[in-house]
Amino acid sequence: MATAMHPPHSPMSAAHALRQSPIPALRRLVLEENQEAVVIYGHLPSYYLKQLAQEAIMPALGGRELRNRVVVVRAPQVALAD
Repeated sequence: MATAMHPPHSPMSAAHALRQSPIPALRRLVLEENQEAVVIYGHLPSYYLKQLAQEAIMPALGGRELRNRVVVVRAPQVALAD
């Protein structure tokens, strides 16, 4: 049973979940956590990685809202000469 001294969800649990990712780009994201929400900030090169970041954190939410503020920044395409 949780008490005021020991909340059921550690403020570091979502950050810990993300830091365990085998993908370096996900470990560089920034998290902001409080009792109501977890917010993810940063830049990633694909929507797939953005989704992976979200999925990595989901088990640690414990009923809190997830706000994914990650911006996808794709590398510019280089035109190849004929």
